[in-house]
Amino acid sequence: MFNIRFCIFSLAVLFAPTLTNAEEDNRQIVDLPLMMQQHMLANMRDHLVALTEIQQALSQDEFDQAANIAEKRLGMSSLRTHGGKHRAKYMPAAMRKIGIAMHQAASRFSLAAQEAAVTDDFKAVLGAMSQISLQCVACHTSFRLR
Repeated sequence: MFNIRFCIFSLAVLFAPTLTNAEEDNRQIVDLPLMMQQHMLANMRDHLVALTEIQQALSQDEFDQAANIAEKRLGMSSLRTHGGKHRAKYMPAAMRKIGIAMHQAASRFSLAAQEAAVTDDFKAVLGAMSQISLQCVACHTSFRLR
């Protein structure tokens, strides 16, 4: 029913560079102090790992586990652990808005996954998952760190 290889391939394509060379990269540069930049990059790498773990849980019909990962690592409950409040003053307003939208989408996904544990409504789970990825794509296509 759910093919983990397809999902991993889809993520690879989703986050693969689409530019032929750096001169064409016209994303807005976000200039963070080095320590904050490193922390943000580590958070984003963890987000990608969390998405993979969510997909693995879904592939095994472990909806509650997927919901738990989403909320604790990506959802609104994760905001305190990410320290985004300290970096917010360095971010463009649009970047902050996308970040909050991603965390909100992850919390909505968590609820959809919990419901799917009872209803088996896999389409709703996939739809909610895509809303998380849409925010990732929006941010990565609009902004880059120096």
